[in-house]
Amino acid sequence: MGHKTIHVFYACDEIFLKYTVVSITSLIENASKKYNYKIHILHTDIHSEAKKLISDLKSDRFDITFDDVTSYLLSLKDKLPIRDYYTKTTYFRLFIAEMYPRIQKAVYIDSDTVIQGDISEFYNEDVSKYYVGACVERVMVQTDIFGTYVEKVIGIDRNKFFNAGVLLINCKKFRSEYVLEQFIELLGQYSFVVTQDEDYLNIICKDKVKYIDSIWNTQTYLVAPYSASEAKLIHYIMQNKPWHYKGCMYEDVFWRYAEKTACYEDILKELNGYTEEERQRDAEAIARLAQIAQDEIDREDNYLNAVVRASLAPDRLQVLKKIELYEREGRFDEDVEEDPPAPVLLPDKIEYIKKDPVSKIKTAVAYAVAHMFVNKQIKAKNLIIKEIKGLENINALQSGAIITCNHFNAFDSFAMQLTYEASSQKKRKFYRIIREGNYTGFPGFYGFLMRNCDTLPLSSNSRTMRKFVRATDTILQNGDFILVYPEQSMWWNYRKPKPLKEGSFSMAVKNKVPVLPCFITMNDSKIMGGDGFFVQEYTVHISPAIYPDPSKTYRENAQYVMEENYRVWKEIYEKEYGIPLTYTTEKA
Repeated sequence: MGHKTIHVFYACDEIFLKYTVVSITSLIENASKKYNYKIHILHTDIHSEAKKLISDLKSDRFDITFDDVTSYLLSLKDKLPIRDYYTKTTYFRLFIAEMYPRIQKAVYIDSDTVIQGDISEFYNEDVSKYYVGACVERVMVQTDIFGTYVEKVIGIDRNKFFNAGVLLINCKKFRSEYVLEQFIELLGQYSFVVTQDEDYLNIICKDKVKYIDSIWNTQTYLVAPYSASEAKLIHYIMQNKPWHYKGCMYEDVFWRYAEKTACYEDILKELNGYTEEERQRDAEAIARLAQIAQDEIDREDNYLNAVVRASLAPDRLQVLKKIELYEREGRFDEDVEEDPPAPVLLPDKIEYIKKDPVSKIKTAVAYAVAHMFVNKQIKAKNLIIKEIKGLENINALQSGAIITCNHFNAFDSFAMQLTYEASSQKKRKFYRIIREGNYTGFPGFYGFLMRNCDTLPLSSNSRTMRKFVRATDTILQNGDFILVYPEQSMWWNYRKPKPLKEGSFSMAVKNKVPVLPCFITMNDSKIMGGDGFFVQEYTVHISPAIYPDPSKTYRENAQYVMEENYRVWKEIYEKEYGIPLTYTTEKA
């Protein structure tokens, strides 16, 4: 029985062929004798004279062929957009599975590599459930501008963006899952200009990648994950090319194998002839690439914005448009997302301060399941509380208080609950005012929480509201806290403080208790939510309490405390986001 054959692919032009020879030389020297190897060099323009560089490397176990892909590319001409992408060698790896329909699995290797390990070990990684096996791209991990680019434009965590220069391709899956067709479709939708084919591959293969240890793709960039002696495959990326620069990382490994080839003198001549002007041009190209990445990040119609958001979250886009309209028209106290009609809360259907044993048991159970739910959301990265600032301000309270917060998400209530629980005030109870419909209209799990987690529902019934006022007075006089959303509307992920309503501040003045202003700021996390938008990281800011002024009248005090609360929120907004607070409201 003959040895199993491992298919290895390179793609290069005539200029790059000499480095391919060095890479193949290293592969042959370190490959297991248990296998035969079929090495394919994909090209469109390598002439017969240049091909002689390879002839001495062939043997019984190592068959090396030059595979001209020109005719195959011409067959795709009508399918591909009118671009030159498909004539670039870097894109050839995308065509391997279709060009070689009998191959089930293949290794692809860039030419700027040296293989010190046994390539069969890499080949034998199990990728049966994946499109590819690959190693993380170190540039994205170690350079923030490129890491930000892949997260903000490609929609992939910088720690999961793979380098496409060394791939273990599941050709069977490439064909059955129509990867080439996906590439052609994506090519027609968006033109990636930073890492080009690598961007396309990462999008197509997202969540279908087996991440292989970087020992098999140790990239010479800033801090390499392995030393020269440890690395099984060294990849000379970016400006770290030993044939252009002396003193490159792991250059001795490259030259050790280069010396064994017929190309050695030509490569050495290239190094010695590489000019300062060419090196300066290289440096400018890197800087230009960083600027291109920044330009893509700043584009409102970049891939993630234009394609992913449009396809995954049309309802969110409508909400954003409605927020833009409402701000322009000054309709700050109106919700942009309409709640379904809900029954009126009648006075005999609510006890605001629950005292009976059954209600207390329900409350205890509600908090227990709420905590399990919140912990699950935190673990799943659906709720991210980055920091709580100013806990000393809530800890300093000596009486009941109205706690205010901006309202932009159903989860902001959970953030405030966790803030309260992080304080030293847990002997005081923490209530929250909610809308009538939230209490009477929510079924199931959320309805159970709304009705049992120390909520104080408003009502459109005047008798119920009298009961509400008596309850809030009692709560504040007992020294407990009430969370209020004084904007009286919820705008999804809206970062600005909206104008405030006086009601909650009048409540504080009436009961001679302070107002504790809390304001939550948001930043995009690295986590892409199911709606196509980045999950927000919350920072909770707790400011010093605002106390009524004894020298002012009741009405003056309510206005004073409200204006102070807004001033504090505005100050936090401008400091944290680094921009002045302005609205698009059109003055009549």
